[in-house]
Amino acid sequence: QVHLVESGGRLVRPGDSLRLSCVASGRAVDTYGMGWLRQAPGKEREFVADIREDGNTFYADSVRGRFTLSRDDAKNTLYLQMNSLKPDDTAVYYCAADRRWSGPSTTQYSYWGQGTEVTVSS
Repeated sequence: QVHLVESGGRLVRPGDSLRLSCVASGRAVDTYGMGWLRQAPGKEREFVADIREDGNTFYADSVRGRFTLSRDDAKNTLYLQMNSLKPDDTAVYYCAADRRWSGPSTTQYSYWGQGTEVTVSS
């Protein structure tokens, strides 16, 4: 069992940067791959980025080059550094975890946080 708690979401202006955090607790957390997914108002949930336990990272095309994922296993914390934010990045961002990796999708994760809201607006 893995428990995930996200934080860091808030209102920002286009072009701003923001860092989201996800603290994980549970057994052998460092053996899980962890990802970020988001759901914008009126839209389906979408994959944003994932980092495996070996450090390999995967990004959605829409965020590659602007978002950077990292993890600090000593702190059981996952970070999502978001730069050059756009209004289209407005969404609730969810942290998720699973040992399996079958490619960028929203359905492979067994554990989910409650979400943190990011609003990008002038």
